[in-house]
Amino acid sequence: MNITFIFFIGLIVALIGVVPPGLLNMTAAKISLKEGHVRGVMFSIGVCVIVIIQTYIAAIFARYLSMHPEVIDILQRVAFVIFILISIYFLFIAKSQPKQQLQPKIRSKHSRFFQGMFLSAINVFPIPYQAYMTITLASFGWLDFSHISIVSYVSGAVMGTFVMLYIYIFFFEKIRERSFTSQKNMNYIIGGITGIIAIITLINIIKEI
Repeated sequence: MNITFIFFIGLIVALIGVVPPGLLNMTAAKISLKEGHVRGVMFSIGVCVIVIIQTYIAAIFARYLSMHPEVIDILQRVAFVIFILISIYFLFIAKSQPKQQLQPKIRSKHSRFFQGMFLSAINVFPIPYQAYMTITLASFGWLDFSHISIVSYVSGAVMGTFVMLYIYIFFFEKIRERSFTSQKNMNYIIGGITGIIAIITLINIIKEI
């Protein structure tokens, strides 16, 4: 298996996971705007340190599940239903319900690196997300669970996370003024992403029938 290919798969998967505005990327952008790019970057590095651990745990969990296909079948069906419901919500329901943008409170003026680690640690979504994606990629034959493949994938995921945080940090002012960051259009983006994942899941389910 080409480790460069696996690296870029991990990078792309992580980019997709961090694209929607959330606590981590919005906090990184806010720190950069208020305290400078360096502190925003330090916060992002702290986030990525935890992402290394989370993605590795997800890959190991996925390797375990790959040896128990009956569990994977159940999880795929549950995930399919969940992604469909999420897509329906963001495409048809949430667009008419404007959300109040959360403004993360920045309590400390120091230790942005450790703040990034802390906020990333309490954000457990990457573990099930990465576990599901690695299982899906493995089912297509794009990823195996050898040690070198896992390390390559984790490295790509970390780089993808940092790149997206970097984009939020240095281009937040321009991005914020673009129309696609309105609440309605961002809901379409999130719903579209989850819809694509749901379609991939359905393809896998059909292939296994």
